[in-house]
Amino acid sequence: MSHEESEPESALSELLKDLYYPSESDEPVEYVEFTIDFEPPLTVGHIKDLLLITPEIYVEELPEPDFWKPVTQEEDWYEEEEKNRTARFIELKNRVEQLFSDRQAFRVGDDEADLYLLGRKSDGCWAGLKTLVVNTA
Repeated sequence: MSHEESEPESALSELLKDLYYPSESDEPVEYVEFTIDFEPPLTVGHIKDLLLITPEIYVEELPEPDFWKPVTQEEDWYEEEEKNRTARFIELKNRVEQLFSDRQAFRVGDDEADLYLLGRKSDGCWAGLKTLVVNTA
């Protein structure tokens, strides 16, 4: 096992530096890690347990492509900055796919929601990415 496989956080930290997920407010993308090794697939109940979320908070599972689509699809009107951001997210997506198996995406909350993309590390524990999206319209 290479050092990188055992240390997804260090493998991703450079890619996450100054990387913002676009929504009504652009928010940083962070690395998260949990020492629990639930068997996949994760359920909404698992997510509520992992994140210590109270029952009234809305949690839904999203198809993994829904996490990536807003950030990996280049638009015609993009200028250099947006194109660079898209390229960085594509690189991040490829890295996450190498580092984590059994990947799943979850949305926690309504207008202001935490987005999680979680997968299993080689040691069986869950880790991945977290960001905030704001959609008030």
